[in-house]
Amino acid sequence: MPQPPAWAGARPSNDSPSGPWPVVGAILVGCWAVAVTVPTQIGGWFADQLLLGLGRDRVGWLWPAVGLLTVLLVGTPALLLALLPRSAAIRAAGRTWLSGVVVLGALTPLRAVPPVHHEVYLAGLAATAALAALVLGRLAHRRPPAGRPGPGSAVPGSASQPPEPAADAPAVEGPPATGAGGAGRPAPGRRTRGGLRAGPVTLLAIAAGLAVLLPWAWLGALGGLLETVLAALAAAALGALAGALLDAGFWSRIAPGEPPRPARLVLVGGLVAGVTLALLAAGGGQSGAQLPALLTLPPLGFALAALHAAARRRHPAGAGSAAPVRWLVGLAAFGPLAFADPEEITLLLGTTRDVPFWVAVTAAAGLAVALLLAVGYGVLLARPHARTPSRRTAALTAVVLLVALVAVDLGPGRPGLYGERLLVVLRQQADLTNLPTAGPGRAGRDARAREVYRRLVDTADRTQADLRREVTRLGLRPTSYYLVNAVEVDGGPAVRAWLSGRPEVDRVLVSQRLRPLPAPAGITRGTDPAPTGPEWNIRRLGADRVWTELGVTGTGVVIGSSDSGVDGRHPALAPGFRGGDDSWFDPWDGTRFPTDTGGHGTHTIGSAVGRDGIGVAPGAQWVGCVNLDRNLGNPAHYLDCLQFMLAPFPSGGDPFTAGRPERAPDILTNSWGCPGIEGCDAGVLRPATAALDAAGIFVAAAAGNTGPWCGSVDDPPAPYPDVLTVGAVDDRDRVAEFSSRGPVPGGAAKPDVVAPGVGVRSAMPGGGYGTLDGTSMATPQVAGVVALMWSANPALVGDVTRTRQLLRETATPAQPTHLSRDPSDGCGGDANITGAGLVDAYAAVRAAR
Repeated sequence: MPQPPAWAGARPSNDSPSGPWPVVGAILVGCWAVAVTVPTQIGGWFADQLLLGLGRDRVGWLWPAVGLLTVLLVGTPALLLALLPRSAAIRAAGRTWLSGVVVLGALTPLRAVPPVHHEVYLAGLAATAALAALVLGRLAHRRPPAGRPGPGSAVPGSASQPPEPAADAPAVEGPPATGAGGAGRPAPGRRTRGGLRAGPVTLLAIAAGLAVLLPWAWLGALGGLLETVLAALAAAALGALAGALLDAGFWSRIAPGEPPRPARLVLVGGLVAGVTLALLAAGGGQSGAQLPALLTLPPLGFALAALHAAARRRHPAGAGSAAPVRWLVGLAAFGPLAFADPEEITLLLGTTRDVPFWVAVTAAAGLAVALLLAVGYGVLLARPHARTPSRRTAALTAVVLLVALVAVDLGPGRPGLYGERLLVVLRQQADLTNLPTAGPGRAGRDARAREVYRRLVDTADRTQADLRREVTRLGLRPTSYYLVNAVEVDGGPAVRAWLSGRPEVDRVLVSQRLRPLPAPAGITRGTDPAPTGPEWNIRRLGADRVWTELGVTGTGVVIGSSDSGVDGRHPALAPGFRGGDDSWFDPWDGTRFPTDTGGHGTHTIGSAVGRDGIGVAPGAQWVGCVNLDRNLGNPAHYLDCLQFMLAPFPSGGDPFTAGRPERAPDILTNSWGCPGIEGCDAGVLRPATAALDAAGIFVAAAAGNTGPWCGSVDDPPAPYPDVLTVGAVDDRDRVAEFSSRGPVPGGAAKPDVVAPGVGVRSAMPGGGYGTLDGTSMATPQVAGVVALMWSANPALVGDVTRTRQLLRETATPAQPTHLSRDPSDGCGGDANITGAGLVDAYAAVRAAR
């Protein structure tokens, strides 16, 4: 019968703690570490999301404070555990956890880098983790090895006992050597023709890492090339850091004795390693990306313990290799770092099956894989009579999983790279002063629009030529814009730095791109019954009186909607679509007919022109453009739609040469804002709204839903002086608490007016209706009022200044609301809360006549 393995009759170690209390203390410290780390990480992410939802700036000190708090709360008991107990194993656990939480404290402040600069964060993470791994490695070399024998004892590696390679030490090919190494064994230190090869345990670790990566390759999507490379470097550095934390000295102290008892090594060592990996996962990844790693990495501690048991089975004197730890942790960390964009792990996308949903599904699948690996490797490798698979078997397993990973990515996954783009804003913008005087009405408006379009295109063609030629030569795929003199290109931080140094460039912004989903997010549909007459908000504005008493419904006026899209087949909207080949543009997905999956755009345009009592100007027509995809946008696509509104062009046409300014809509409703997380700065869209104003196109914009804080009208285009900014009131004329308030930077008062924005029922995709709240709902109603005014008096078309004045003069008082009774929450006066007041459609139309 075969001989039992060496540890079947191993003598128990004398490293037993004095009584049960040190063990209980170690268990409590480990549980405490996890109980502190997980909630603080989730809480920090929720704080980020709360600030984002409220439209507030990210707090730079948030994550450094979270890291410091975790270091204090976890590091203090870990330090006591590392110093006080007599047991070397318990002290080793304390030292490892103390090192892990210090590493977490060093990595967490990197999240002060804005998520929009993910490449910069990944580079910093890779450098910091690599430096930490180097420092820990140096410290480990200075520490005396566990179980140092006394004088005269045979020491592995000494002259009296030649060193034996660990089961996972690099295998050496070549003819058998004789002498001190023993017959049939390669001589120590001798390198032969085959070179160094990974041993079976390392190959099994690689296989495990590839298995954990499978859900990410299936459900996730990579970013840009540089982002992916930096993610790989950061993951490799985290793997090296894990290898430094869980080195051979750690395992020999956790399970002392030669050979160690497998149950103790796997259960105790796996538990201590799992807590360590939880600390490491908490520090690795931008805000949000660390959460899935917190699920998948800790169970792998048991798999690592089983792998180490296999490495020490046949060669108990071997020091062991850190390669299995590095490979397994590095591959597992690569998933959330590379296959998910932390900017998209946001509650803003949490209402449908969007990125947060799929990240949660992927993390759950990764957790299941990690648990299976922990149990499977524990049973396969750490049983008393277990045998380590041969190198050929381990290599075949790794190759099969690698092929499966590639097949999944190329098959049901989303192959390719989906990186961000850069918006290069040039210094010279078009001069729109001294425009020729044009007559009143539509003819004058069209003449001004043609001249503005000509000047904008001429300026862009002249000033962009050299830049276009250079970036085309470099393969950066330029897209030119004229409404703002800018060019969008591919590129990362290096390209951005190069472009920023060019003399014609003013600044370079990141233009976000959403990564594809495994399945469509689904269509948002309404569940409300169809209206039976004018809605309350229509009656409150007096629009129904305009229809019945003044006979004006908006006929002859066109409203342009830039939003998530429009359901062009909705019965309340289909009759109002202008039609033709230049009334719909979708820069995101290239659709040819008005469609909407998000619902926001259908609802807003319905409040402007919808039939059946939901729209203010049901006789007006509409055109549409998609600037939001899954509720997010970027500065380039906002410009795409604003350019289309100035000079519509046929599907597939060139905006520079095929634009038709005489077909521009008269009024634009914009229920969106471009915050910094999408890539905008405060002034990026300012030339665009100035050009639209100069062309005689009326622009209405939502104030935002980040009240009741003062100064919260801050996302472009709402703060600009050449747009009419709209706040929201409820059915009792009180300003909604969410309605953003002024003043805007520079001290100007905003919003300009308010309109109903609480409990507004309008159209939803699929032919239904739904009720929503927001300044987004209020803004299209004001656009509809302007349509009624211009329909009643066509000579007023294009006279934006006079129209704004009439809206303000005829507005009725609204009731301001405040954050508190503190005078500082008064926002400098009611003008920064209510504007001129609640729009009165009936009075405005009568004044326009």
